[in-house]
Amino acid sequence: MSEQFSKTNFHSICDKLAALDADLAQILNNYGYPPMWSRPNTFETLVHIILEQQVSLASALSALNKLKERVQELTPSRLLLLTDEEMRACYCSRQKTLYIKYLAEALLSGKLNLSELEGLSNDDIRAKLITLKGIGNWTIDIYLMFVLQRADIFPAGDLAAINALKRVKELSLSTTKEELLEITIQWQPYRTVATMLLWHYYLSQLALRKKR
Repeated sequence: MSEQFSKTNFHSICDKLAALDADLAQILNNYGYPPMWSRPNTFETLVHIILEQQVSLASALSALNKLKERVQELTPSRLLLLTDEEMRACYCSRQKTLYIKYLAEALLSGKLNLSELEGLSNDDIRAKLITLKGIGNWTIDIYLMFVLQRADIFPAGDLAAINALKRVKELSLSTTKEELLEITIQWQPYRTVATMLLWHYYLSQLALRKKR
């Protein structure tokens, strides 16, 4: 199975990365350790990640909370009782409603078993999840990072991580994805934790701008 991280070794991994990369060390010095973002391995978590696709974190959380208010406990069977109109009233787009209902059906039918994913390699998990409507590489990356604590994921489709990397490394806006991925190789086998440092920088900068 792929290497994982935990609360026990998270800070020591941050220290290792800081020793490898002066720019990550600067983030650590300026803003301290990042949160160790994690989520449980549940239907609700995957719904939350789907809702986060291409929208702000606040908008996604608002939609998730609306769904939870409507059904009390967010389970596949309860979710499928909602009409498309009720889903729309919970700020779910037509497309995301389709994705979430498809996910619910996959879990109820046994096509997908979340607990079984915990014992699989990253590549095998990706191969299983990518077959589901609405679940692409970014969603899978976030699932691997937040839920299964897989240590060596860099979410190449995550704009916050990409923009933070460009700022921290003082790179041109035209820097290609391939060039960025080349930079992340030095962080192996801890690219997930390096990404959390980048997010920490991005969110800290955002908070500072809001205060001005």
